Amino acid sequence: MPRYKLTIEYDGGPYVGWQQQANGPSVQEHIARAARAFSGEDVAVHGAGRTDAGVHARGQVAHVDFVKPHEAGTVRDAINHHLKPEPITILSVDAVAEDFEARFGAVRRRYLYRIVNRRSPLTLDAGLAWRVQAPLDADAMAEAAAFLIGNHDFTTFRSAECQARSPVKTLDRLEAVRTGDNILVQAEARSFMHHQVRSIVGSLKCVGDGKWRPHDMRKALDARDRAACGPVAPADGLYLMGVDY
Repeated sequence: MPRYKLTIEYDGGPYVGWQQQANGPSVQEHIARAARAFSGEDVAVHGAGRTDAGVHARGQVAHVDFVKPHEAGTVRDAINHHLKPEPITILSVDAVAEDFEARFGAVRRRYLYRIVNRRSPLTLDAGLAWRVQAPLDADAMAEAAAFLIGNHDFTTFRSAECQARSPVKTLDRLEAVRTGDNILVQAEARSFMHHQVRSIVGSLKCVGDGKWRPHDMRKALDARDRAACGPVAPADGLYLMGVDY
């Protein structure tokens, strides 16, 4: 069967997450419905990552199979047509080999978390970033982030509902950089656990506002105890930026 790789952008605000669920609309459900409307086939949409409710994407990846072959551009335009008016867009479609796997073939997932550090409320960025009113020390946050890079037991930053087999992960990149009112936290790894990035960002915020010192991040990591984690950052600011193969 012809297989296609979809690169997808979406605003996660209206959805219960990527994965189809019984308790509300999902991104996966809407793409499958649009693909069915275009092709007349029951299409399964296999995503690279299960973003949570409210989490956004600029580079989510999925694969789909059709019985009949189509031009890649036709697949992109037709699915986009049937997605209207949902805030979901197929950025590109590529014909791929039948053994391509959006989830299991991924070697790196890249996330961005956006903090807007200002007193005034958000207007254009409402629902698309976390507004933190208290001044944050981005340099201290960057110093704290460095303690988490590498292979560690991330139990402290793992949701109680996480279904990952092991809390041991390798974090390839974790940076916090200020650009004007924005503090951008970038994280890269082969895979992440449930709420891992948001848990890390919430703890970095504790460093930024002075409640923690940078080396307290290392203490939290070494505790291997969920109780040692800072408050979990809201979903609004998190973006799946891309998936590498």
